[in-house]
Amino acid sequence: MESNQNTKIRAIITGSTGMVGEGVMHECLQHPGVEAVLVINRKPCGIIHPKLKEIIHQDFFDFSTIESQLSGYNACYFCLGVTSMGKKEPEYYKFTHTLTLHIAETLVKHNADMTFCYVSGGGTDSTEKGSSMWARVKGKTENDLMKLPFKQVFAFRPGYIHPTKGLQYTQPPYKYISWLYPFFKAVLPKYVCTLKELGLAMINVTQHGYTKQIIDPKDIVLLGGD
Repeated sequence: MESNQNTKIRAIITGSTGMVGEGVMHECLQHPGVEAVLVINRKPCGIIHPKLKEIIHQDFFDFSTIESQLSGYNACYFCLGVTSMGKKEPEYYKFTHTLTLHIAETLVKHNADMTFCYVSGGGTDSTEKGSSMWARVKGKTENDLMKLPFKQVFAFRPGYIHPTKGLQYTQPPYKYISWLYPFFKAVLPKYVCTLKELGLAMINVTQHGYTKQIIDPKDIVLLGGD
């Protein structure tokens, strides 16, 4: 893949009022290779920064009213997602596949040079035929994203993500188990990464490309190293 290290990143980030999106946004705002960040949220993220622009928008299934503001970007870090717990397949499909593809199809119309990074999950089923409902839906979402005419598409499949200290949207369970991270890293190194590594890995693949489209935790650690 041709390297783009001399091209400054202009990134759209979804999900920045969640733990993963906030962490990715945090790395982008600090990184010298990123010159602009646009976040699209239903509620304000609460961050003010010279690089940052925020659009408050309620209906993520209809971007027509904000579409004119979505051109001129060369990366999308898609960190928006819902849990499958308590959801039947039609509802989970709507908020995972339908929503993601709608946003991606809107962005690719206006940004042919865009790298699209999708936060998927460890255990995602690329065959779309397994017994796990969420894994099938995630697999179809990955597969359909990779058919779109973006410059590059990457599916990130993190396992345990160690949170970045001091951020406001760290999910409560992580506050109680994060002290176990050194143990997880020692015993299960193929299944863990840090949120910092995830954000830096997205920036890295945007600038330099990568040999694989499916990025697992060991790739994230490699790509996200300082």
